[in-house]
Amino acid sequence: MSSPGVDGDPKPPCLPRNGLVKLPGQPNGLGAASITKGTPAAKNRPCQPPPPTPPPPSLAAPLSRAALAGGPPAERPPLATDEKILNSLFWYFSACEKCVLAQVCKAWRRVLYQPKFWAGLTPVLHAKELYSVLPSGEKEFVSLQGFAVRGFEGFCLVGVSDLDICEFIDNYALSKKGVKAMSLKRSTITDAGLEVMLEQMQGVVRLELSGCNDFTEAGLWSSLSARITSLSVSDCINVADDAIAAISQLLPNLAELSLQAYHVTDTALAYFTARQGHSTHTLRLLSCWEITNHGVVNVVHSLPNLTSLSLSGCSKVTDDGVELVAENLRKLRSLDLSWCPRITDMALEYVACDLHRLEELVLDRCVRITDTGLSYLSTMSSLRSLYLRWCCQVQDFGLKHLLAMRSLRLLSLAGCPLLTTAGLSGLVQLQELEELELTNCPGATPELFKYFSQHLPRCLVIE
Repeated sequence: MSSPGVDGDPKPPCLPRNGLVKLPGQPNGLGAASITKGTPAAKNRPCQPPPPTPPPPSLAAPLSRAALAGGPPAERPPLATDEKILNSLFWYFSACEKCVLAQVCKAWRRVLYQPKFWAGLTPVLHAKELYSVLPSGEKEFVSLQGFAVRGFEGFCLVGVSDLDICEFIDNYALSKKGVKAMSLKRSTITDAGLEVMLEQMQGVVRLELSGCNDFTEAGLWSSLSARITSLSVSDCINVADDAIAAISQLLPNLAELSLQAYHVTDTALAYFTARQGHSTHTLRLLSCWEITNHGVVNVVHSLPNLTSLSLSGCSKVTDDGVELVAENLRKLRSLDLSWCPRITDMALEYVACDLHRLEELVLDRCVRITDTGLSYLSTMSSLRSLYLRWCCQVQDFGLKHLLAMRSLRLLSLAGCPLLTTAGLSGLVQLQELEELELTNCPGATPELFKYFSQHLPRCLVIE
């Protein structure tokens, strides 16, 4: 290259000095700019004319790092729309946050609407949300395409009628085979509606009916299908012994039954067949006030393979009933005796002696439980969760027995009025504890919570 000014050549438009190249003024009015070169060797290179300046970027397409450095345009998309990064990032958000994030842009919605981000979640749809009002004043069923794209396998419908359920079946693309679980709450579904729903939705294997007072036991006889493996019925006034007969006869593969029915008696619990004795592993009898120890006898003989049993609110069950459970249901891993006012320390002795696999024990509102009962429980090496909410006779001395239970991960002492700050402070010896509930516990002071934060740093203490 010739020297500057020789043969009338104009001086090059850049002066390589100190690693800087000065660019000429731009016609777009941005003026001159300086860019640091990448290597010191630029000082010894012949001066080259600068590359043509690209037009200013729009706000919709921000410059990548490579573009700012003067290199070729980046092949990767911006971070905000990089699907690989987004697929990892969106796992950190809750379901409600994902619903908001899906409205940011189409790229985010495309990533977020993958079924993997919604697995295990159940949309709750109220009757008034199922329709939109047209300008003419007529109602039109809303589009459920967004739910179908996300692949939801279960729905909870609240306050719906037979007609609403038929509209749902017609408008949700996956309703015939893809929906595995249906929950109807406070709805006016009748026997005919229940029959149509279970006949049309052939994929449903888990069914919940709560607060539905318009269907009868005859509706259960006509609609229940052998494919159902999980059934929950609560606060339905027409459910009594005959409903249990329908369940036992029509659901041979039933694995889980949850029943809250005030008119079910001991007789109904003898209806379960031998097939259910092999398949049923979970039975929840909630606030079944008419059930006595005779009903417990029927349960332990009909369903010997239970691993989870709840007698919560069965107020007529006594220590003798618990003894039957402990002697005959040795596979139990979870036992709920909450709100059983006749249960005493003797029942806990039966539990501790025979239920060696038990991992969860719920004794909420068992007002006759004392420190002696807790001494029996201290021998249970497999117990991981213990609930003693509102056990009004438990004192500091009883807590000392619990300190030997190194397997405990969850302990609830909410509402225990006799526990003091000194007694509760000893719980720091349970270093493996993951959750401790002390709500409405008079001995739980701010100083105690601070003490727990220092000595139980891995434990969630619920105030």
